[in-house]
Amino acid sequence: MDNCIFCKIARREIPSNKIYEDDEILAFNDINPAAPVHFLLIPKLHIESLADVQDSHQNLLGKMLLLAQKLAKEQGCEEGFRTIINTGRVGGQEVFHLHFHIIGGRERLPGMIHHG
Repeated sequence: MDNCIFCKIARREIPSNKIYEDDEILAFNDINPAAPVHFLLIPKLHIESLADVQDSHQNLLGKMLLLAQKLAKEQGCEEGFRTIINTGRVGGQEVFHLHFHIIGGRERLPGMIHHG
């Protein structure tokens, strides 16, 4: 997608603070971190959201999940981290390119959803 910001980052048209890259996946630090460790893991292939994943993406998603825990540990999250995939407008997705938020680096992260 020509106008997708994450596609532009994957094509190196927009700089990022990259922490990992291979032929299929890119990981970079979030520009507005919610915790001491907060990076995004994206496929270079444009997939709009988790709701748009196909059977053909199974190996890619598995690779991304294995990479998430490896990179989280390398970034200092040995005792745990949070993985968030916002899906669709109602799910809080702001950039419509599949991405995993990996967040950690604190004693204990706050609860995710406030009831009330």
